[in-house]
Amino acid sequence: MLVRAFVSHYRRHPFQLAALAVMIVLATMLWTGVTVLTDQARNSLFESEEAVAPRVHVVRMDGQRIGVDEFAELRLAGVCVAPWLEIERPPPEGRVIGIDPLAMSCFREGAPGGDAGELDGAPFLDISEAVRLSREGHDRRLYLLAANENVELPEGYTLRDFSLGPPTGELGDSFLLNLDALSLLVLLITGLLVRSVHRLGIAQRQQSFDLLYRFGVPRQKVKQLLAAELVVLTGVCVLPGLWLGTQLAGTLGGGFGQALDSLFDVTLYAGSAQSLPWQAAGVMVLLVLTVCLLDWVVPQGWQGAAVSGRGRLIAVTVLLVGLASVALAPGLAWVFVGTALVFAGSGWLVPGLLALWAERRSDQTDSDGNNPLTRWRRRELAVMFRHLALPVVALQFAMATVLAVQALVTTFERTFDEWLSQRLEAEFYVGVPRGADAGLAATTLRGLEGIGAWHRVIRGEARIITDGLASEGSTVAVDLLALAPISDLVLDWTLLASIDRPWQKLEQGGVMVNEQLARRDQLEVGDTLSVVIAGTEISAHVIAIYADYGRPAGELLMSGAALPDGFSPHFESFSVNPGELAMTDIRERLAAVWNTPDVTVRDNASIRALASQVFGQTFLLTHAISLLTLALAAVALLIMGWVFFTTRVWYFQLLGIWGLPARKVFGQLRHLSVTLTLAVTIAALPLGIWLTWVLVSRINPLAFGWSLPMDLYPRFWLELGLVAAVTGLVVAHLMRRQLVHRAKDKQVKT
Repeated sequence: MLVRAFVSHYRRHPFQLAALAVMIVLATMLWTGVTVLTDQARNSLFESEEAVAPRVHVVRMDGQRIGVDEFAELRLAGVCVAPWLEIERPPPEGRVIGIDPLAMSCFREGAPGGDAGELDGAPFLDISEAVRLSREGHDRRLYLLAANENVELPEGYTLRDFSLGPPTGELGDSFLLNLDALSLLVLLITGLLVRSVHRLGIAQRQQSFDLLYRFGVPRQKVKQLLAAELVVLTGVCVLPGLWLGTQLAGTLGGGFGQALDSLFDVTLYAGSAQSLPWQAAGVMVLLVLTVCLLDWVVPQGWQGAAVSGRGRLIAVTVLLVGLASVALAPGLAWVFVGTALVFAGSGWLVPGLLALWAERRSDQTDSDGNNPLTRWRRRELAVMFRHLALPVVALQFAMATVLAVQALVTTFERTFDEWLSQRLEAEFYVGVPRGADAGLAATTLRGLEGIGAWHRVIRGEARIITDGLASEGSTVAVDLLALAPISDLVLDWTLLASIDRPWQKLEQGGVMVNEQLARRDQLEVGDTLSVVIAGTEISAHVIAIYADYGRPAGELLMSGAALPDGFSPHFESFSVNPGELAMTDIRERLAAVWNTPDVTVRDNASIRALASQVFGQTFLLTHAISLLTLALAAVALLIMGWVFFTTRVWYFQLLGIWGLPARKVFGQLRHLSVTLTLAVTIAALPLGIWLTWVLVSRINPLAFGWSLPMDLYPRFWLELGLVAAVTGLVVAHLMRRQLVHRAKDKQVKT
């Protein structure tokens, strides 16, 4: 009998059951999709770190290229080597790598491209297929990878370092940090939405519960049945939500894999596969039960105090504490805590403030003697803000997040594009082979008539003395970048701070530091810096601070002429504008100087395309998830608005009974619904602007050492306002159909 009594409510109001089920399914779908993608990212990045770990490859000591004959000779000598054939195809196909699974078998678990005898899919393929592609005219490069650095090679061969791709750690941490933060926000928003739908249903069933109490049913029994009802409903709805979530992850997997490939030179590995994430299901069941049954844990007095004057005072205090924590936080943990407090205080206050604003507007309308319908509409709006508090807060959070992410992505793309244009001024970039004499190459370039601007890039490591002398104080390792000579290719760099004529001062022995190092050691222009390079202590003035996006490491820029004699670079290259010469001629001259045909020349367009793709894809998935969250919140508001409007159909019908034409009744509903959604959008703007500031000015500097300019994009605000207006119009349209349907039913009964 009790079960039938519970079910009878949903027989009378099937749409409420459908709304709650849809919300649980959608919430599970979004959370599952985010979880699957985040887990795939973490697993794939972990595997890719193993794949791109530095390795060694075999080269001939006479400088000749390695070929099939050398591979056969080494394998016959018992050396574990395997061919690695890189084919560079133009976009969108991009690079592919041909490997021999049989030859890789001696690598065992350490085989790149897959376990021994297997292929993990793109970009890896069988070497026979790669050879076929190379015959189509694409650039190719063959390497012979060695299993480890301790292999014994026959005479005439040596080992050189070989990296399969860029390390993923720094950008990978940033990427996963964004995903994890958004995952938690998705969980918060979905919890608010599910609770809002459930609480509305409980409010409508209160009279039924009162009857059960009068008939002698204990309150504890009713609570047990409600909990059982939630468990059953959640269990039924979570399963399709899990399946839809995996399908969503699969749909986004292509773009996500592209993002990983662009970011980290890896793809989603086959091992990250598509089994149902039962852990996500457990989290969702626990979330639904927690948020829906929270009232049983929180005392009634506390719930009443939350909306009282004292509760609002506490909310203001929480908000102010959160703002202060974010502004003064020494580390990321306090920033996250402060952000959570700001969200909590804002969510606590906004519905009440919106309701108060609507009431004040209503009183103002009454005192001005304006249209009484306007006063009614504003009073009704105040009621809706209070009854729809949770979905209003959820939509506010979602819109604020989307605003912040959009501003961050757009600012990052624009800023990075400008920065990249300055960094990639040269037309060609020539890598110096390991062991080759870069000084001889510099002398050769200096003697070429008609050559354009060029400079030598020297990278290595230095140590900064943080306290006293190097023998007494402590030192900190930093990256070292040296240029020789200081060419016109760098004169257009935008410096964050500098003295007059900084590049001339750099040639005279000054140093520049990147933003990360300046922030970490609190350096300013004019400070004196003590640096140890190759055991030699150098004292130099900081003449400029420059932007260095995408990594947290500190870096020091100086003139190559100031490097001590004992300095050993980790990497060297030349940035060259050929001017009146052909780059092929310059390449041949350098190959002759170094006595090797293995001279790698990369053009500006390919490097710029790769770099732009890397940073352009960084927030691709983050942006997609934030938009999905906004869509979920908009759907939830639509459902909640429709459900709430349905409960007040009789009230709206009174307008017609009092003589208002049906057309004007529908106009009032439309005005009311659109005002509700637009008011939430406007309320989200301050939180979104503040969150943008937190991302660019607090989280980024603390996490990675570099910041972005604070830019806002009001045009996107208008786009969000359009989304909100469309949502309001859809709710009004649904209500119009329901009112017309009920009017027809009454006419039939009459």
